[in-house]
Amino acid sequence: MNNYIDSLILGIIQGLTEFLPVSSTAHLRIAEAWLGVDLHSEYWKMYSVVIQLGTILSVIVYFWMRIIRFVRTFPRGEPGNRNILTHPLSLTMIAFVVTAGPVWLLEKKVGDNLENLPVIGLALVAGGIVMWMVDVLYAHPRIQRMEDMGLLRAVWIGAVQILSAVFPGTSRSMSTIAAGQVAHMSRAAALEFSFFLSIPTMVVATGYKFIKAFRSGHFGAADPLAPDHPWIVLGIGFAVSFIVALAVVAWFMHWVRRRGFVPFAVYRIVLGIVILIWAWRATHAR
Repeated sequence: MNNYIDSLILGIIQGLTEFLPVSSTAHLRIAEAWLGVDLHSEYWKMYSVVIQLGTILSVIVYFWMRIIRFVRTFPRGEPGNRNILTHPLSLTMIAFVVTAGPVWLLEKKVGDNLENLPVIGLALVAGGIVMWMVDVLYAHPRIQRMEDMGLLRAVWIGAVQILSAVFPGTSRSMSTIAAGQVAHMSRAAALEFSFFLSIPTMVVATGYKFIKAFRSGHFGAADPLAPDHPWIVLGIGFAVSFIVALAVVAWFMHWVRRRGFVPFAVYRIVLGIVILIWAWRATHAR
């Protein structure tokens, strides 16, 4: 298949799935097998980093005015009742730090699980069941806005986010949204905090991958699997992932204010079962 079309499809998948609670890792693994693209080659590793940058940029663009307002009101907040530990920007960074330390220590385990289809399938199914239960059981939240959450809620959400790194298929957005709902936050508040938390989480994770690729001395240039016109392929993936992710963020915020997460939970369960069957067949076909 033409590499331009490959890049278009991968950019769409990345943009669609990064912020929906359905696991971008699982979908990219499926796309990798379908398209016959080795996402673990030097070039395609770099490509994966670049399209993630596109999705990060979409969140920053969508929430730009909110980010500016938060910066201007730091540390007291708009109502004047916040402090340096409870301002939304501080809570975002605290949740990120709670996640970052353990994930860094568990880096090898994280890498091993990225290749493990049964782990991804089980995480999808388990996460779907948890998301469904949480959405039904925690339907009467006490915290309606992200600005009203406290320190302990941020620590809790950051701790739960670790699961999404250690067990690919869990989904970073699923874990943070469900954790927020369990902490009695509304769907919209939990989702918004999940989006804000994605900015430092993805910037650091993507930056780390970028530095590792650069230090390898290859950065895709000498990769025999690199496509013709590699920079055009990169540009297509970046632009498409940005545009699609921006549309998804806007749509998802609107959807959640009126509906729940049950449809995504059902989709996760079905996809997880499909991946488990696929993994079982692949094992027994050897």
